[in-house]
Amino acid sequence: MAYAIEMLHITKDFPGIRANDDVTLQVEENTVHALLGENGAGKSTLMSILFGLYQPTSGTIKVNGKEVKVTDPNVANDLGIGMVHQHFKLVECFTVTENIILGKEPRTKFGTVDMKAARAKVVELSKRYGLQVDPDAKISDITVGMQQRVEILKMLYRDANILIFDEPTAVLTPQEITELMDIMRNLIKEGKTILLITHKLKEIKAVAQKCTVLRKGKCIGTIDVATTSEKDMAEMMVGHVVSFMVDRSEAKPGEVYLDIEHLNVKGAKGVLAVKDFSLKVRQGEIVGLAGIDGNGQTELAYALTGMTKIDSGTVKFIGTDVTNASINEHYRHDMCHVPEDRHKHGLILDFKLKENYVVHSYTDEPFAKNGVIQMKAIDEYAERLSEEYDVRSGEGKETITRSMSGGNQQKAIIAREFDRNSKIMIVVQPTRGLDVGAIELVRKKIVEQRDKGAAVLLISLELDEIMNLSDRIAVIHNGELSGLVMNKGISENDIGLMMSGGLNKFDEEAKI
Repeated sequence: MAYAIEMLHITKDFPGIRANDDVTLQVEENTVHALLGENGAGKSTLMSILFGLYQPTSGTIKVNGKEVKVTDPNVANDLGIGMVHQHFKLVECFTVTENIILGKEPRTKFGTVDMKAARAKVVELSKRYGLQVDPDAKISDITVGMQQRVEILKMLYRDANILIFDEPTAVLTPQEITELMDIMRNLIKEGKTILLITHKLKEIKAVAQKCTVLRKGKCIGTIDVATTSEKDMAEMMVGHVVSFMVDRSEAKPGEVYLDIEHLNVKGAKGVLAVKDFSLKVRQGEIVGLAGIDGNGQTELAYALTGMTKIDSGTVKFIGTDVTNASINEHYRHDMCHVPEDRHKHGLILDFKLKENYVVHSYTDEPFAKNGVIQMKAIDEYAERLSEEYDVRSGEGKETITRSMSGGNQQKAIIAREFDRNSKIMIVVQPTRGLDVGAIELVRKKIVEQRDKGAAVLLISLELDEIMNLSDRIAVIHNGELSGLVMNKGISENDIGLMMSGGLNKFDEEAKI
């Protein structure tokens, strides 16, 4: 059997943690081989070793049967290995073509960059592999899904035959995920070999032939995807039976805590992104807001949390008008916010984990007394949150947040915001980038907050999450409320029609 990649007995140690512990991975040529594991299981570390970003403490790497030393990413590129990172490595003010050729620019006979030849090659590659991109568009002006295509073209431009995808669907819409799966199948037809780092079981079942499971840095085993159920894969990954459904009692809603009336909000280009939007969320209920990405959800969340200016309309928290109040005032009026973008708005990446836990409350008791920071109280708080929410990091509470896995960064935000026990919760994409075990935990915590009397507005692109958690479902299309229904007997198909603008449906029971 011909292996494109063999990583034999790989061990990698960091200060305070063994990220990979005697891991062996063998990938057959011309296949999609998935690498499955919890957040922090060592998947990205293993692939970073293969790509030359880290050096293994011990172990051997073979490419196409030949032992190699991958000392840096340039060596990996020379060996035909390319990597699409979880957080893209693109220069936003450069064009698509400029990003693709960066570091490997074709030259004219006069020594200048041959942009005409570069552009022609980008166009040829995009047509050949079904990766439709505008070669002249700036990265700042294109969608996240399109940016990912640029990352794939960067690999193909460098003649990579072994392609590593690190959590490629964490920031994609359902439609973009479907497109990416098709792209992967096309790449395999063209003779490429793909390593897919993920914890999304549906995607593994859709495109992978083999799957290697890691748990806490150790290799649990390699399985044949076609003959293994999602349930069995989930159990291998987390070490116990996972429930995909959240047990929750019927809601007992009380007074209106979040009152949105005739809201109009402009987007980045000065065009109205939220249009005459009205919605009420009551104490003790979860209202799920469904919609296709880009239909005003982001701008609505910014407006409700004080992150952008409201053009007209009102927002009230428990009867208090907070329209165009500051972010700090929103928090002081008993709001918590899980943001859509954990790096831009959720964390200060170069702060320690414990500092991020108290970033909203370090001036309050018990973390400060008479203006003096109380480090012991902060340390104890950080240790409790990390344990309760299973936030894993190499140096515990002292870990620089940037060095943590994306999933553990997300769990840290969830822990900080949910522990506030706020009355009004604006929760956006709470399980993005989380493994099935962490998703189960976070969804239970959301229901717990509801049962404690919080009003929860859940904004999610994951339709199964909306259907699983919501008491009422609101739908946004083109910035407008296109549906409001009770989560009783409503089909995913009907919600999908409302999301696409093909149906407007308002239940009398769902109105307040």
